[in-house]
Amino acid sequence: MLVGREGELERVAGLLAAARAGRSGTLVIRGEAGIGKSALLDQVMADAGDMQVVRGVGIESESELPFSGLHLLLHPFADRFAALPGQQAAALRSAFGLADAPVHDRFLIGAATLTLLSELAGDRPLLCVVDDAQWLDRASSDALFFAARRLTADPICMLFAVRDSARPFPTPGIDVLRLDGLDRATAADLLDARLPGLTVPVRERLMDEAEGNPLALTELADALRAEGGAGPSQVGPLRVTARIQDSFRGRLAGLPPATRLLLVVAAAAGTTDLGVVLRAADVLGAHAADLGPAEEARLVVLSGDEIRFRHPLIRAVTYQNAAHHQRIAAHDALAGVLTAAEDADRRAWHLAAAVTGPDEKAAAELERAARRAGHRGGTAAVAAAYERAARLSTDRAGKARRIVHAARAAYDAGQPDRATRLATEVASLTDEPAVVAEAVYVRAQVEYERTSPVADAALALEAAALVAGTDPERAVSMLTEAVWSARDACAHDLLRRAVELLESVRLPPGSPPARVAAGLIGYGRLAAGHPGQAAAPMIALVADARTGAIEDFVERVIAGFAALLVADDAGALALLSALAAEARGQGALGWLPYVLEPLAIAAFWEGDLRGAAASAAEGMSLAADLGMDMQVTAMKGVSAWLAAVSGDEARCRSLAAEVLGHADLHPTNAALASWGLGLLDLAAGRAAAAVEHLDAVCTGPARHDLLLRAVPDLVEAALRAGRPDLARDRFAAFAAWAEPTASPVAAALALRCRALLDEGDEADGHYAAALARHPHRSYDAARTRLAHGAWLRRRRRRPEAREQLVLARDAFARLGAEGWAERARAELEVLGDRPVARAHDADVLNRLTPQELQVVRLAAAGLSNREIGAQLYLSPRTVGHHLYRAFPKVGVTRRMELARLEL
Repeated sequence: MLVGREGELERVAGLLAAARAGRSGTLVIRGEAGIGKSALLDQVMADAGDMQVVRGVGIESESELPFSGLHLLLHPFADRFAALPGQQAAALRSAFGLADAPVHDRFLIGAATLTLLSELAGDRPLLCVVDDAQWLDRASSDALFFAARRLTADPICMLFAVRDSARPFPTPGIDVLRLDGLDRATAADLLDARLPGLTVPVRERLMDEAEGNPLALTELADALRAEGGAGPSQVGPLRVTARIQDSFRGRLAGLPPATRLLLVVAAAAGTTDLGVVLRAADVLGAHAADLGPAEEARLVVLSGDEIRFRHPLIRAVTYQNAAHHQRIAAHDALAGVLTAAEDADRRAWHLAAAVTGPDEKAAAELERAARRAGHRGGTAAVAAAYERAARLSTDRAGKARRIVHAARAAYDAGQPDRATRLATEVASLTDEPAVVAEAVYVRAQVEYERTSPVADAALALEAAALVAGTDPERAVSMLTEAVWSARDACAHDLLRRAVELLESVRLPPGSPPARVAAGLIGYGRLAAGHPGQAAAPMIALVADARTGAIEDFVERVIAGFAALLVADDAGALALLSALAAEARGQGALGWLPYVLEPLAIAAFWEGDLRGAAASAAEGMSLAADLGMDMQVTAMKGVSAWLAAVSGDEARCRSLAAEVLGHADLHPTNAALASWGLGLLDLAAGRAAAAVEHLDAVCTGPARHDLLLRAVPDLVEAALRAGRPDLARDRFAAFAAWAEPTASPVAAALALRCRALLDEGDEADGHYAAALARHPHRSYDAARTRLAHGAWLRRRRRRPEAREQLVLARDAFARLGAEGWAERARAELEVLGDRPVARAHDADVLNRLTPQELQVVRLAAAGLSNREIGAQLYLSPRTVGHHLYRAFPKVGVTRRMELARLEL
């Protein structure tokens, strides 16, 4: 019976009750070694009743083997993989070595884990427990915590026990329960039960030494019994964990030599497979009978064909206490008995542990293990294997090559410090330009998130310069990074230098890299303020991406941005929608947030404000779950701008404040947030305040980017604020951009500006011409109708004014642009129209959250809950939960009724 943990048990009991009621919950239980984490988990499992219990454990010696922890936890349910969506099932089979399909995105395993746990919970409520989670391999912990953060409406409780140690083990986004030492009264009761009859001074001394740690109390009591009750032999400021380890060392010292040797093999093995341990021990002269004394000393537990140390500290002490030659012999013996294909990775690591210096055979084995891990999506394991292989390499060139591979894998695994350390080391090993360039490029990509896009652009430019003459295609890839990072940072000098280098690179005409280079050079012209030279190559880049002439995913995302920059909103929406579908279909979660950013902008400009907000919300959520802090900021900038359009002032100001706090790192996103603040003021009639925000946007460092589209808002604000000269001056730059794009959208916006500036009889014609070019249902068309209606009202053309204002009001209401709908209503009230019910009350879609809207739209398209979950990386039950909440909001009772709604 667990004592002294009533409060902790009550908290976990609440999670179990919630899981039984269909609400997911996750808790990380942290504490020092021996504090009672495992005992708490044991008690919780005993209290789980009829819940299904799945238990896993992190094993220190397996922390470099990809998906070893996840395999231990979920491999018994391999027969359920067939119920998962195809890409997820294939990824999980590959991760577990059951298939040979490559996994292109490490985050897909997390989505598969989420779906499988939900599938298991379909039988009955599920308790998933992972002990010693700090020793999970990185691939397993990433998958499990991704699933934990995205579980909502499933009957699942997940518990992770994490030991405090020097090895950091962050668990962002998950609640933590810290276990402290037992209170003194409970500690005294525990001691009395373990060792009755203690004198008060001895008992007090034991409690002082143990500091409330239950394992320390029991181990010190056992040691005292073995010493005949003389009192604790250890004095001084030794830490509690060290006192426990000393107790275990004493017990190990009393074992026969053959038993100790067999335990060293078990400690080195990294597996609980008794057969493997005994085969390796037999090579060294120890046999099964030698396990008896270890069992009697309560150091190991044998169960069927498994051997386990009673506590992880026993394993650590056993291994650390062994002589160096014994550890080498144990690893060598283990490598010798692990010959099956499924043990190849373990064999490679044992070979590496058995050598005492450079060894090309062991290095080559580890390199092969790294390739296998990469094939399965275990990027952290790839980094570890390549780095160890590099340390064992016998020549500097091979070492440098393997170090670069390790650095790249560490970056891909989300280990920026390790990636930088490794990439920096390369310069001391070789001056081979291609190898050094790759190392510098890794450092560049790390710096984007860790420091700033400026640092990324500078280093990517440096890397490209090293290979521009020898490997022009690789140079273009690096310069693509340089150009786009310089764009994000508004680092115009770096952008200019990157474009100059692109112009000097010699590529086969018409090749995909040549097409990409031309488009990037065009963007450089736009950023330099020469739109006339920019439009044609950027339009060509968009066309190449849409027709398949460019296949690289990143380059097609950039083409989507380029479409927005030349006001091809429909083309951008088509291209980016296809890319989002491709990313979802392939399970490329890591790329999806980068697609959703421009997709949200394109969807809004094409008249789908709610869909844009849903994409932005999904992108923000995914980026946060995947640790993409810079992309979270980017999505907040987009969301602040969209919130301004929808009239949600509180949300806009809150998000804008967060984004503007990072303005020095990401000025483009900061400008987008400022544009949102200007729109808030403009819609509310605060023209002077709007001018202040919008003029800063339109004259700031990002003025030749997407922010060109803010100029029509500034023109309107400046005219309302009585500053026509400012309006005309800023419009000149916009007109210079709009004409060469040959875009109906840009032409329509320019015509609206001319109408606002003219205000004479010609304005009517400009408004009509603008409306003829606008996409009919777009936000900009509604803005033009509002401006035209206001102009007609001032000209006392009341019927025509009413017609345009009603169309504008209804369009804004349909879009969900409440602030602008209110402006249209105010204009109509001036005409004498009676106020009508607000669209916020009448339009059912405004009642849905962004995620509910996504789910409802997909359900209306005929997708099942499982198919929707696969698209949105949610469990099928969470999808059902969203539909259950959405149905009454949209006024339906059955799924088939969704088809009649305009979604």
